[in-house]
Amino acid sequence: MMNKKIKIGIFGFGKTGRLVTNEFLQDRNFDVVWVARRTLKDHYKFASHLLGYEYERGAIYSIADIDESFFKNHFVDIIVDFSSAKGVYSYQAAAGEGIKIISAISKYNPEDIQLLESLKNDTAVLYSPNITLGVNFLLIASQILQKIAPHADIEIVEEHFRDKKETSGTALKIANILGLEKDRHVNSIRVGGIVGKHEIIFGLPNQTIRLIHESFNRAAFGQGAIFAANWLIQKKKGLFTMENIIIDMFQKNIPVC
Repeated sequence: MMNKKIKIGIFGFGKTGRLVTNEFLQDRNFDVVWVARRTLKDHYKFASHLLGYEYERGAIYSIADIDESFFKNHFVDIIVDFSSAKGVYSYQAAAGEGIKIISAISKYNPEDIQLLESLKNDTAVLYSPNITLGVNFLLIASQILQKIAPHADIEIVEEHFRDKKETSGTALKIANILGLEKDRHVNSIRVGGIVGKHEIIFGLPNQTIRLIHESFNRAAFGQGAIFAANWLIQKKKGLFTMENIIIDMFQKNIPVC
């Protein structure tokens, strides 16, 4: 007997949103019902057609189409948000319908994130600014290693594409959770040809330990969202992060010697 597919609605169809949508379309466990974007471009077309598939999945809607009845008439199990900080205002009503939320927005204003977090009272919400599996594994593994070797010297190196002006938010988060001063221990490199790379270097007497994660394609965000959706579908209410998932997996999969 086949398992019921998880119905997905996606906010955002820009450079990253298109890649994320494509990853969900290729996964047989999911059914992309619709995609909402800010403009009227490709209105009522299908994301699947725009991405080169012959079948019709992921009807394209504009934010202007979303009213109080939209989520009742176009019900999904999970909304995946790769749009903008203001996207949460468009799907706020979805939480009341019990639709779960995955937000991968990197920058929220305080009032925006406060609204997102309030939705946990109605449904399950997962918020991770960097939703790739590797980065979140890196976050947990670095904390474990710091506990094991508390006297190690630690440096963080983040490498990104040439046009990225600001320091990586992920690198700053790593520094924060490890209790490091960002101005002293976060090193940034900007060169062409790099999507994103984070390295945490632990310096010990006579040895170094390096934890490295590198993204070669933005499709990694789609794989992270799929990983998160498979986990979140089992939750009813609450606020979660990708780190919660990794910790859960660590606890379930630590080998017994």
